[in-house]
Amino acid sequence: MNDRQILRELVRRYAQAAHEDCNAQRLALHKAVNDLHPIRPVVLINEIPWNELDFDGSLTLHCQDPYFRSVEQTLRRTLFQWKYFPADMTITPFLPVQKVIHSTGIGVEIHEEIRATDETNHIVSHKYESQFSTEEDLEKLHEPVITYDQEATWNTFVKLSEAVGDLIPVQIVGEATGYDLGCKNWDIIANFMTVDDLLYGMIDEPEFMHKLVGKLTDIFLSTVRQYEELNLIDPFPQYLHCTGASSDDLKKEPLDMEHVRAKNVWGRGLAQILSTVSPEMHDEFDITYMKRAMEPFGLVYYGCCEPLDRKIDILRQLPNLRKISISPWADAARSAQAIGRDYVASVKPNPANVAAGRLDKTLIHQELSGILTACRTHETPCELVLKDISTASHRLENLIEWEQIAMRLVQE
Repeated sequence: MNDRQILRELVRRYAQAAHEDCNAQRLALHKAVNDLHPIRPVVLINEIPWNELDFDGSLTLHCQDPYFRSVEQTLRRTLFQWKYFPADMTITPFLPVQKVIHSTGIGVEIHEEIRATDETNHIVSHKYESQFSTEEDLEKLHEPVITYDQEATWNTFVKLSEAVGDLIPVQIVGEATGYDLGCKNWDIIANFMTVDDLLYGMIDEPEFMHKLVGKLTDIFLSTVRQYEELNLIDPFPQYLHCTGASSDDLKKEPLDMEHVRAKNVWGRGLAQILSTVSPEMHDEFDITYMKRAMEPFGLVYYGCCEPLDRKIDILRQLPNLRKISISPWADAARSAQAIGRDYVASVKPNPANVAAGRLDKTLIHQELSGILTACRTHETPCELVLKDISTASHRLENLIEWEQIAMRLVQE
């Protein structure tokens, strides 16, 4: 088969799945949790070790054209998960064409050393070189210039529409605010400094580090303004970096499709490298700046892998805060008690529990039951998001069985 035939066969199956009743039902579950009146907890699985799962060839790519090959990969992975471990995943009733967006950058490039233990896995180890130590180094940073390549976007839209547009709508979409358009000042700093230099810098050179994070906050806000002016923000994403993004509360702000604003969408903040610092230091060096960075957005999701169970109080300062990440290194019971009914607890079960050669179902049941009991006790809206799955020991059944346990528990 040629590329067009390959895509058309996959799109037929994708379109059928997108119009199944369960897709709309799951979307309603996401929305109810995000709007703080949950029907039941949501279960999602993301960041999957796809390199380990092609047991029957259904994930093998056959298209030759690079763009069609990328679409084929998305379709195959979506259909595979829909079949084997869907949990509460949803899919769009259209194929998206991402707006082609360019940036001049912020003035510095990452210098790093990479080590890989599995050449087929994109998860690798990084060692970064420190590039900020003097006031002169700070002068390297500047606001990026964002541009929209409308011609390239339109050419891609026409290309995909001509191939499959009679089977499913093709739609041009903007950037979804999540990780790429999230405020991750300290993740950025961690790419330009060693961990030791970063953490000791907050103690030994606090004024310098404040200037650094302040400049990055200005850069983030400039980027958001340019995205608004160029109408590059997607107002209807279904996902917000692995979690559900649907919300009726965002509809309270008027939406102009020609100029989608940050007020129409979620904002995202995180500071993973600050996992080991005190709440007071986290407040001083991140939340102080995050309050300014998140002010333009309609709703806010904060956190990623950093444990925040002892820092909920400082997060309450964030404007429009709605969802908090509760990582595997956080105490779920303490988190739920501190959150109460006020926010969504986006709880991340431990991905190490699906990495073993043989799944410990009792351990998984205990972990998930404990999370759900804590959230039920404190009436905390919650979602279970299994992510950062570096490996499942090449065992598809590990993901299938984890999903079955989780879905059984939330449906009970």
